[in-house]
Amino acid sequence: MKKTKLNKAHYILNGKMVEFAGWDMPIQYSGINTEHNAVRTTGGIFDVSHMGEISLTGKQALDAVQYITSNNAAKLNPGNIQYSALLTEKGCFVDDLLVYMLTENEYLLVVNASNIDKDYKWIKEKAQNFDVEINNESKDYSQIAIQGPVSEKLLSEFTKEDLYSIKYYHFIKGKINGIDSVISRTGYTGEDGFEIYFKSDEETASKLFLDLLEKGKKYNVIPTGLGARDTLRLESSMALYGNDIDDAHTVLEANLGWILKLKKGDFIGKNILLNQKNEGIKRKLVGFELTDRGIARHGYPVYINNKEYGIITSGTYAPYLKKAIGMTYLPIERTEIGAKFQIQIRNNRVLAKVVETPFYKRDKKI
Repeated sequence: MKKTKLNKAHYILNGKMVEFAGWDMPIQYSGINTEHNAVRTTGGIFDVSHMGEISLTGKQALDAVQYITSNNAAKLNPGNIQYSALLTEKGCFVDDLLVYMLTENEYLLVVNASNIDKDYKWIKEKAQNFDVEINNESKDYSQIAIQGPVSEKLLSEFTKEDLYSIKYYHFIKGKINGIDSVISRTGYTGEDGFEIYFKSDEETASKLFLDLLEKGKKYNVIPTGLGARDTLRLESSMALYGNDIDDAHTVLEANLGWILKLKKGDFIGKNILLNQKNEGIKRKLVGFELTDRGIARHGYPVYINNKEYGIITSGTYAPYLKKAIGMTYLPIERTEIGAKFQIQIRNNRVLAKVVETPFYKRDKKI
């Protein structure tokens, strides 16, 4: 298995290690529910160095990004970040990603760990006609996420930068404990927080992770694994590639039309999506909660009028909301709030209803 440069720290902290997308990663330390609720109420620190970073540099870097992604990168300025997608010709997902505009001619694409090699090959192929240099820098970067209400207070002890001035989906370049870093106000938890990108050796990376936790003790900040990262993102209704979004569902069907800018220039999948928008979608990703007892998990069958329709794409018991929630695709005529359907949980079919998303939404002060 591949190891992040923070791997040593996880063993020092007695993390429960598992294989994830080929990486040796901590699924939890003190327990998923404990870690989840810490992020909601105080703070948690994650190793997310398994994520991929692909750079595009050159005078046609923007043109290349515009062609291979669904959102409108022309609206970005240096220091801005955008959530977007790499799409197939059918308007479905190659991956979802973050687009960082570093300079006028330099962009950093942050992609999912399980898709790094696939995405890099796909980007190289699709952007080959542009005057742009494309590099997979994933092995060089480490990434630490500090998430939760006290994240700004804690991180401010490690930098002289004005963190308060960094707005949501913006970043600055600065030093964290003397390490050159990209300090990004982003996250995959639904909470305020930061993601720190930096290049260093293993000793430096592990030390920073442990130092953050040591100083975070007074704020009740704890190490947090991939298990809580998944429950946090679902509670906040953030889609997961391979579950909720994939190469079989379009951006419109995934209820992510807001990252689709059909009025910009040509991009991969545009014509199909334009037609689909004009004709209307026949299915849509929705959030639901169970009205009967039980927990719906990924892959459980969905029934409408006693006929199997699809599967649960994501499902869990939400530790903070204290209810069973999930996401699934339903026929468009059954996606109104309050619409009911059934889920097969082992030998029982339990009732669920469509609810508004996000399930959880923090009070935004930034």
